[in-house]
Amino acid sequence: MLRITRDITIDEKDLDITFVRASGPGGQNVNKLSTAAQLRFDVSRASLAPDVMMRLTTLAGQRMTKDGVIVIHAQRFRTQERNRADAIDRLLDLLREASVRPKPRRATRPTLGSKIRRLDGKKRRSDVKAKRNTRSFDD
Repeated sequence: MLRITRDITIDEKDLDITFVRASGPGGQNVNKLSTAAQLRFDVSRASLAPDVMMRLTTLAGQRMTKDGVIVIHAQRFRTQERNRADAIDRLLDLLREASVRPKPRRATRPTLGSKIRRLDGKKRRSDVKAKRNTRSFDD
């Protein structure tokens, strides 16, 4: 069992990890060995609250398929074990971030002092610009 938060845990059996060939530089190691880990996690199997599910869908973005499966491709390291651990860590980070409920924004108004300071600054700037034009109508 993988613990995400105090209330949320997922079973390791729900994670489907396969190893595929990595792309990019690496010489023969890339061509011969399948070290990149591809983790698939079916969100519908997990018992997540509806609000957590919504935030997870938003955060996952293109990593989530239309069927509700999160696919994480890890190929940062040269070994299967480290890429597997990296993929699981990235999934756990994603789930932890989705489980945090955002604080509601409270509408606030500017104080009277801040309004006065802003208007004073605008007035000073206006005076500076007005004084640049020293031409009079007599010329």
